[in-house]
Amino acid sequence: MPQFMDIAVNLIGSALEKKIQCVVDDANEVGVTSMIVIGSHTEESAQAIELCNMHPNQLYSTVGVHPHHASEWTPQSSHQIKQLSLAQCVVAIGECGLDYNRDFSPRPKQRQAFAEQLELAVELQLPVLMHERDAHEDFLAIVKEYRSQLPAALLHCFTGNRESLAAYLEQDLHLGITGWVCDERRGQELAELVPLIPDNRILIETDSPYLLPRSMRPKPKSSKNEPKYLPYIAEYVANLRQQPFDDFAQQTYRNSRSFFGLPY
Repeated sequence: MPQFMDIAVNLIGSALEKKIQCVVDDANEVGVTSMIVIGSHTEESAQAIELCNMHPNQLYSTVGVHPHHASEWTPQSSHQIKQLSLAQCVVAIGECGLDYNRDFSPRPKQRQAFAEQLELAVELQLPVLMHERDAHEDFLAIVKEYRSQLPAALLHCFTGNRESLAAYLEQDLHLGITGWVCDERRGQELAELVPLIPDNRILIETDSPYLLPRSMRPKPKSSKNEPKYLPYIAEYVANLRQQPFDDFAQQTYRNSRSFFGLPY
C-alpha cells in the first residue's frame, strides 16, 4: 500500500477536534501515515504543537497567522511565533498569506502580517505554507520580495488560473492540490491545469474538514472531509495527469517529506 502525507489538515478549532484519535487512526489504515496540522493564529499554533507532541512522527505542525486573523497581528506576534517554532514538531511557518475573497481582516493588515511572517521564515530558514485567494497580484509581489531567501515555499490549496500557475512556478513554489479538483462545477479549470504542474512541485492535501471531494461515490455520510480520503484525491489527480497511481503516490509522498525536511 502506498504511503501518503496530508500536507494541510485543520484539526484544531474544527469539526474534527472532538475525534482526533479516530481521524488519525482511520487515515493511518489507508496509508496516510503523516499529516501537517495547520496553525491559523498563535493560540491555535500552540494547541497544534501540543497535539503533535501526543502523536510523534505522525503529526507535524505549522505556526503562523492566517490572513483571516491578520487583524490580531501585533508587534509581539513575530516573537511569539519564533518561540513556538522551536518545538521539534514545527516544520513550517504559516498558514500565512492574503485572502481578498472574505476580507475578514483589512487588506493592509493582511499584507503586513504576511510580509512579516515571510521575514521570519527567512530568519529561521524554515519553509513557508501560504494561502492566496483572489489576491494574486499583491500576493505575488510580496512573495517575490522574499522568495530568493526562503528555503522552500508552498502555496496550499491552489485554485488559480493558467496565468497565476505560470507565475507561481516561475517563483519555484510547490503547489498543494485539494479535492477542489474533484468538483465538476468549480474545479474544471484546475483539472485542466493539474497536468501542467511539474512532478517535483506537486503536493496533495485534503484541507480537512473542508473541501470534501464532490465526485466520491458512494458519498460519505458526513459532509466533513478527512485525511482518510487523501488516497481518493491522489487517484483522481493521477488520472488527470495520466500517471500510474502508485508512481504518483510515491512522488507526492517524497515531495511532501522533502519539502518539510523530513526523512522518507
